[in-house]
Amino acid sequence: MVMTTNTNTAATTGTTTTGATTTGAVTTGAVTPAGTGGDAGGRTGRIDFAKAAPKVFRALVGFDAAAREGLDPALVELIQIRASHLNHCAYCLHMHTNDARKAGESEDRLHMVAVWREARHFFTPKEQAALALTEAVTRVADAGVPDDVYAEAAAHFDDAELGHVLALILTINTWNRVALSTAKRAGTDERR
Repeated sequence: MVMTTNTNTAATTGTTTTGATTTGAVTTGAVTPAGTGGDAGGRTGRIDFAKAAPKVFRALVGFDAAAREGLDPALVELIQIRASHLNHCAYCLHMHTNDARKAGESEDRLHMVAVWREARHFFTPKEQAALALTEAVTRVADAGVPDDVYAEAAAHFDDAELGHVLALILTINTWNRVALSTAKRAGTDERR
């Protein structure tokens, strides 16, 4: 999930506005997650995370931006797509597959991300190592991060790159949880 900010504001994502005012990257007023309805006052059972916890939201946006620094944009999207598959986050999956297409990613590769182990020839060894690490970190409760998976990633990324890859995996997992917890609806990317 990519967010845009400036020093004073943060973009809300995945919401439709009801009687709201939009100024630049900030939406103010009543916000209703798309497809969830709401009462006459524009309130729903789910919060607008950016509005409810703006300082936390801005910190997460900053963490996300710092994580991707120095990484190949195509790799960034592959990692975000794979974690979103695993977390069943349609909102983020829609967003990042669209971002990948805009960045020039092929439809063939996008279709193969979910089954990359069976379609390794679509991905470089470095991308495969990043996808394996993404799976291990995303499913960390299942088996931890196996030594062989970590060692393969460390063989393809220097320490600084590996730190950024890990940070990116952590941020997309957090964004997935934000989107799922607040009932974001696929196709409602409001970064634009």
